[in-house]
Amino acid sequence: MADTPTLSVTMLGAGQEVGRSCCVLQYRGKTIVCDTGVHPAHSGMASLPFIDELDWSEVDAILITHFHLDHAAALTYITEKTNFRDGNGKVYMTHPTKAVHKFMMQDYVRMSSSSSDALFSPLDMTMSLASIIPVSAHQLITVCPGVSFTPYHAGHVLGACMFLIDIYGLKILYTGDYSREEDRHLVKAELPPIRPDVLIVESTYGVHTLEAREEKELRFTNLVHSIIRRNGHVLLPAFALGRAQELLLILEEYWKRHPDLHNVPIYYASSLAKKCMAVYQTYIHTMNSGIRSRFAKRDNPFVFKHISNVPQTKGWEKRIAEGPPCVVLASPGFMDVGPSRELFELWAPDSRNGLIITGYSIEGTLAREIMNEPEEFTSLKGVTIPRKISVEEISFSAHVDYAQNAEFIEQVKAQHVILVHGEQTAMGRLRAAMTSRYKERDEDVKIHTPRNLETLNLSFRGERIAKAIGTLADKSPQANDIISGLLVSKDYSYTLLHPRDLSDFAGLSTCTVTQKQKIVLGVGWDLVRWHLEGMYGSIEEGVDKDGVPTMRVMGVIDVKHTAEHELTLEWESSSSNDMIADSTLALITGIDSSPASVKLTTHPHSHSHPENMVHPHADPDPDEEDASTLRIRKLAMFLEAHFGDIELHRPDETAEPEQGEEESHEPSLHVMLDDTMARIGLISMTVSSSNEALKKRVEAVLDMAVTTVSSLSESFITPAAANENMGREKEKSRVAEIEDAKKSLESKDMDEDATTDQ
Repeated sequence: MADTPTLSVTMLGAGQEVGRSCCVLQYRGKTIVCDTGVHPAHSGMASLPFIDELDWSEVDAILITHFHLDHAAALTYITEKTNFRDGNGKVYMTHPTKAVHKFMMQDYVRMSSSSSDALFSPLDMTMSLASIIPVSAHQLITVCPGVSFTPYHAGHVLGACMFLIDIYGLKILYTGDYSREEDRHLVKAELPPIRPDVLIVESTYGVHTLEAREEKELRFTNLVHSIIRRNGHVLLPAFALGRAQELLLILEEYWKRHPDLHNVPIYYASSLAKKCMAVYQTYIHTMNSGIRSRFAKRDNPFVFKHISNVPQTKGWEKRIAEGPPCVVLASPGFMDVGPSRELFELWAPDSRNGLIITGYSIEGTLAREIMNEPEEFTSLKGVTIPRKISVEEISFSAHVDYAQNAEFIEQVKAQHVILVHGEQTAMGRLRAAMTSRYKERDEDVKIHTPRNLETLNLSFRGERIAKAIGTLADKSPQANDIISGLLVSKDYSYTLLHPRDLSDFAGLSTCTVTQKQKIVLGVGWDLVRWHLEGMYGSIEEGVDKDGVPTMRVMGVIDVKHTAEHELTLEWESSSSNDMIADSTLALITGIDSSPASVKLTTHPHSHSHPENMVHPHADPDPDEEDASTLRIRKLAMFLEAHFGDIELHRPDETAEPEQGEEESHEPSLHVMLDDTMARIGLISMTVSSSNEALKKRVEAVLDMAVTTVSSLSESFITPAAANENMGREKEKSRVAEIEDAKKSLESKDMDEDATTDQ
């Protein structure tokens, strides 16, 4: 059954921008929200997604891909400051994401509490954490009837996942931030095994190509070493969790290989990272094989020999700045506030020092401005500071570049691709590049780049699938089998079941409609039986519970002799039973005008009929005659019912054909109507006649006769006849029947010739 439902996709954030990711999916009355982040370049209410555009009480689920602030920090505000709790919505994220999210939000609240535009309190944050449901990768989660999702590894950071969402059969893959390159501790993003209808994918780097990992690491370590050789300090702005752990693993390995650096300290300026390191050790099993194998050998890769945390005492930034050369990883990566901003203001005037931007810099942040290498900048206190520190960018951002993103998009093979989490220019270039690639291969894939608050409506044509259960599922259907039952629809899902299973599976009751039809009887009861046998084969005859004479047709229709001149047809109503009842009614009402009836009841007889006369079409004793002769006899009787007398002719090779007739050497049936004759060849099953009108009429009746004799009298038999014939072979094809008839007739001709010779 064709269907054209509409999926509505609305970006409340990350629409032609990077930051405050929030994507709303609405389909058939269900609402799913993917990610709820803040914008790092803004503060207070301005940093939130456009949350006023949605009735949050109607949201069925919020899915958080990873713990970064631009994907998760607005969650507390939504759960505690909107009407989200008035509905039945649930919040889901992976186990590692929930564990790290707790520490990230505690740090976020601490940094925001001194501000006048703080979004929520520590109590709000605690209440929000309690409502989060943790899930595991590859776990199928049912949110509510008709809505489910499965998380898949996305790389990027610990616990990051992409969600394959299923809403009433429509499949949407939301990637969040993802990486297709396995680094020193994370697995690369997975390609889900199921092809989605819609792919919502990040476009952070547009058509930009990143360095290979080995080249990038070599350039990074060489640059760090050169800054130290010139007696400078190295500042590495990084988020407390995620890419920072990757940089620490790289620096630890490099320091081990260079003894001359052992006296140069590496500091990690984040108390948050120290708390979360236990989380990293807890979820070693989610990391790549290299980390797991080291951990299995009791070599904990996150226990560092050359890296230590900065003692969080007052004035530590100034003491480090005045001390000997060192390397400091300081958060946050955007450098707007916090330790990374304070160290930058202290080290910026000294040309010996070096700043290395290692992650993606969002527009509007200090990190993005410094990449343009201005001669001076303004401090947090409003003082102008000269910039002489060297600035380099070596991106360790765990996002896909153009080649990786394009390959993933093509492998997913979605009908619609929606680009999010990218600045307008970069996103537009990626759209143009992907459109060109699909056009070259003549593939009809739609690429969309919605802006914030722009609702994208996508229509789909799909097939509704019904699941057979209960009795219908006991036996696996074979090819071309037709399964019939009751189709039960609930919440856009469909179930096919046997009527007797309806009460067990659906809690519904069934009823039976019995239909009755009375007919004026203008002929004898025996003549009715004779005609019914001719059409349907054997007829079960007896009396009903009230003693009324009854004949059962095909095991479903009761023909009752309810009065002297009255018949009553009675049956349980169904599509098939009603069809048989209609044909029975038509047959009975036409008995009095049938040529066979007239012949049977008006011709003079020199003998008397038995009390229970048997129609030649009725199922005979199979031992009395062979099947081929029996079928020819039935065919003759069928034609006789339409045309009156039918004559069987066998070929006489010595006879000359009459004038105007072609020579024929096959047995035939001759149909006489008035003074015109039609010949039916029993081998070729062709009709010949000098009268074209009679020929066409006989051909039509012959076709109906062959079908009736081959199917109704053999296939549609009564239960009693079915039991008797259970051991009999299935009916052969029409060609085999004709061959059998030919052989039978030829055999009889030979017997007669032999008798004549004797």
